[in-house]
Amino acid sequence: MGGLFSEKAWAVVLAHKANFIQGFGVTLESAIGGILIALVLGVLLGLMGVSTRKLPHTINRIYVEAIQNTPLILQLCLLYYACSFSGHKIGILTAGIVALGIYHGAYMAEVIRAGIEAVPRGQFEAADAQGFDYTQKMAYIILPPSVNQVGNLIKNTAVLYIIGGADLISSTYNFVTGATTGGAYAPAYIVCGVLFFVICFPLSTLAGKWEAKLKAQDEMMNA
Repeated sequence: MGGLFSEKAWAVVLAHKANFIQGFGVTLESAIGGILIALVLGVLLGLMGVSTRKLPHTINRIYVEAIQNTPLILQLCLLYYACSFSGHKIGILTAGIVALGIYHGAYMAEVIRAGIEAVPRGQFEAADAQGFDYTQKMAYIILPPSVNQVGNLIKNTAVLYIIGGADLISSTYNFVTGATTGGAYAPAYIVCGVLFFVICFPLSTLAGKWEAKLKAQDEMMNA
């Protein structure tokens, strides 16, 4: 159908833009669901990680090490196909959301655990002086690195492709291999990449600015 600058290829992509919009919507849906699960697990397991009691701390380490040291694709396939073969089949989107949430929950837990342990006592005292409650202090100090995890989770929605999802990557692949749309490889994948960039770049920029602001405030306090 032509190369990167082929007008015919770009015309086909634009004519079928609904395919990409639909895939983009599924990607956002799976990302939002995964983020909610990851945040809940992250907070719960993160607090268990800083517990002085042995059992909660042990549960944290088992969960984090088991999840972080196995591939997300493996976890997704295990969840989806194990449920299917056991007679408890779940939908592709549901499997993707749960797998993404569990996987990134482990990273969120480490962010929260490490954040709490690394925060100097003076920073908490400064937050107290400004009238912050505990939840506000955690959000102000720990959320910046968590934003990066959100960006990573959005990009990892691409794993739904492996089980036949309808996410952006899957929709793009189906488009470039379709009987009537096949061949417009470069334009299709460029559009796919731009859509991911539109979501992830603002998040990474926000996280960077937030961290820079906190660093500047720390330097002022130390001075």
